[in-house]
Amino acid sequence: MKTQNVSRAVLAAGVGAVLAATALLYLPELVGQGPPSPPGPAERATIAAHAGAPATLPDLAALITDREKWLRAHPDDDASWARLGAAYTERGTRVGDARDFPRAERALRRSLAERPAARGNLDAQLGLGALAGARGDWRTAKEWGERVRKAAPQRWPTYPVLIDAYNGLGDYKAARTAMETLEGLHAGASVRGRAAESYRDRGWREDADAAALDAAALSATDTEKAAALTRLGDLAWERGEPEEALAHSTAALRLAAGHGPALAGRARALAALGRAEEALRDWRAALDRQPLPAYLLEAGELYESLGRDTDARGLYARLRSGTRTGAEVTLGLLDADHGDPAAAVVRMRAEWARGHRSVHAADALGWALHRSGLTKEAIGYARLATEEGLRSALFTYHRAEIERALGLTAPARRHLTEALRISPRFSPLHAPRAARSLASLGDPAPDLPPELRPGATPPRDDPQDPAPAPTPA
Repeated sequence: MKTQNVSRAVLAAGVGAVLAATALLYLPELVGQGPPSPPGPAERATIAAHAGAPATLPDLAALITDREKWLRAHPDDDASWARLGAAYTERGTRVGDARDFPRAERALRRSLAERPAARGNLDAQLGLGALAGARGDWRTAKEWGERVRKAAPQRWPTYPVLIDAYNGLGDYKAARTAMETLEGLHAGASVRGRAAESYRDRGWREDADAAALDAAALSATDTEKAAALTRLGDLAWERGEPEEALAHSTAALRLAAGHGPALAGRARALAALGRAEEALRDWRAALDRQPLPAYLLEAGELYESLGRDTDARGLYARLRSGTRTGAEVTLGLLDADHGDPAAAVVRMRAEWARGHRSVHAADALGWALHRSGLTKEAIGYARLATEEGLRSALFTYHRAEIERALGLTAPARRHLTEALRISPRFSPLHAPRAARSLASLGDPAPDLPPELRPGATPPRDDPQDPAPAPTPA
């Protein structure tokens, strides 16, 4: 499930960029004219946003409280309404609780009421774009982002919102163009971190690691460096290197104790190393701080892999019962594997119809179709998920199982081998299943051409594949 986690981290970075867009409006009021004094929590959040860096959750909460108090006395301050809305969106995104999103929309709409878009209120418009992205409404996010870009093409915080929107819509060419523009407009740790994610999505693992190292070196605060180290750990884990992932996440936690993504990264690495009880300890700590949908699913699957079904069901129920706007892919995978696959198909068809065409949505829809018995339809989505560039062991495993069910033995064997080569312990629940499926296929026939043997680079057109499936509608 880690691929979905990373995408949520990227989205949070996009929301943070919206906070950065309004930081300069707020800093003079906080700093004042007197001698400098140590910044308080609200000011620290503002300074972090101005740099494009993540604020700590306590500092973000302090900023929200500060702006709420200010606006009770100054209700016509459009800039503070925009900043409050952006802060609500970031908090809701980072803790996985959509109850902040209606508050964000009210604040942003109030900002536009005080200063309409026609009078240049770009902050509120960009805030509405980030909010739409947090809700998984990528079409609306794109509309707001492109509106702001047209009005102010040099405004760098617009581009993270657009990158998220284009990725969500499956328009990866536009996302790469927006990334190139962002790199030309703004430098620093946040942009290098963004570049790492962009390279990762294209399958350029060495470039992604180099950009992530740059982000760590350029980080100005402990919180920012902890986020960069966590990203390095995530990339290492996806490459099948849990020891390195563990080292990075542990280093991140030394800088920022209780950092939710670092706790999740360490839990993931510990599970891959067979240290299950330590992994469960870290999952519990991560969920106490940031009960993100993908975290609940991953922790539940670890419990299930250990035979602790009651604990697993408790986390699955918690995921289903929460306020989880923007978590449709995770909920689709939950129902496909641990609930009602037919319901997962309905959910993911609706998500696809409203424009969510990312590789994550394609994978979840294909897997739900397969699990509900519609395997012939599933293969087209599985190909979309695995042929864009992202090297995901989970996506490749899903495709292999769909091929195996269709009797496509050679492609299934090749993709099962590839999934386990990408990351041999990509999931405590699914990696052992992948190994069993591969063993069930037996050895390839002695006269099988070399290009069809496990480990070989696949040809462009596989002889055992049916005719290429049309792009799913």
